[in-house]
Amino acid sequence: MQLGNMKSALKSLIVRILIFEAKVLLRRKRPKIIAITGSVGKTSTKDAIYAVLKKEVYIRKSQKSFNSELGVPLSVLGLNNAWSNPFLWLKNIIDGAIIAFFSREYPDVLVLEVGVDRPGDMCGITQWILPDVVVLTRLPDVPVHVEYFASPQEVIEEKMELVHALKDDGLLVYNNDDAMIRELVTKLPHQSFGYGTNKQSHFIVSETEIVCDNGKPTGMRALLTHVDQSVPIQLHGVLGTHQLYTCAAAAAVAQHFGMTLQDIARALETYTPPPGRMRLLEGIHDTVIIDDTYNSSPAAAEKALEVLQNVPCAGRRVAVLGDMLELGQYSVREHERIGEIAAQKVQMLVTLGVRSQKTAEAAIAHGMSEKQVLQCENTSQVIEFLTKQVRAGDTVLIKASQGMRAERVVKALLKDPAADSQLLVRQSHTWLHKK
Repeated sequence: MQLGNMKSALKSLIVRILIFEAKVLLRRKRPKIIAITGSVGKTSTKDAIYAVLKKEVYIRKSQKSFNSELGVPLSVLGLNNAWSNPFLWLKNIIDGAIIAFFSREYPDVLVLEVGVDRPGDMCGITQWILPDVVVLTRLPDVPVHVEYFASPQEVIEEKMELVHALKDDGLLVYNNDDAMIRELVTKLPHQSFGYGTNKQSHFIVSETEIVCDNGKPTGMRALLTHVDQSVPIQLHGVLGTHQLYTCAAAAAVAQHFGMTLQDIARALETYTPPPGRMRLLEGIHDTVIIDDTYNSSPAAAEKALEVLQNVPCAGRRVAVLGDMLELGQYSVREHERIGEIAAQKVQMLVTLGVRSQKTAEAAIAHGMSEKQVLQCENTSQVIEFLTKQVRAGDTVLIKASQGMRAERVVKALLKDPAADSQLLVRQSHTWLHKK
């Protein structure tokens, strides 16, 4: 217990020092800050904005998903996560001081992903981060991380603190397909651009379709419209309309920085969504893998299953669904709800983890045969089953919360396992050696 308290106190001290250094640096350099929050799609949106703006301005983005009280100052300072290495944290503190007080070159624009785990997280960040642009992606009914809040509404209120911290002359970019967000933004005084499939949006995604080659999905294309201009956009190696939302959000931000819609469309050609977010990969035995293993929430799992149902498929639609963590009192209900949805959309369901047993039970209760459902406790069991059972033409969706390490299942099913470091999430030395 004492050791745990010491680690907590040390982490708190490190966070305070890094925040102080980051505040000094921001006061010295005064970059424009684009801050992204929401319950789904933060990292993809951040990466899309960076891809569009990187040739127009001197810009830096958060590494991976650095969005916490620790990740945000690390991103501002341009430092890496030292994980559990005290010597590397000492080096970070020294390097941070040098950067904060003496650096000459610094980006003109920062793109920061900002998340919350517990009450007070966003309030702590907005005490020293005042964004010029805020992007609000989505606020689902039962967001991830709700476990530490009294209700989903409290999570929403916490995330909205970032919007309230927006500078008076700042821009709010928001998901206009989210009815809850639409209601919230009507009460705000800031200039705002909505994006989505809603025809009342400032940036509209329409005519969405899946692109195929020899009967297999290879990506998506759509039409992006702003006022009276429209341009085609295409994403390679990824599925899901919500992925196109990230392009629309990036377009709204880029237009604010003076880019034309045509320039935005050309810039998006270089954008590759980050690993583990509905990425299309080649699997063993001539299968297609939809890798959505970065994380999971009820809203994201439901969307992923909708995509799986609609994707062209010569064989079976197979879903590997792992535990959705940090749902607290909503865990049982939401795992059961996802099982009910899966029963209508897939021909084979494999669950991973204790919580997902409820998913399997609900799927069977709503019409799936017990022969179509397999419950597994760990990734080794999933791998042993799928490597023997998948066959040519099958499309396999793999989705779970980060702690379930479902990327290990994807690696075992890859046609070219040697490409794992480029294709999969959590392939750093630290992650690979975590149990």
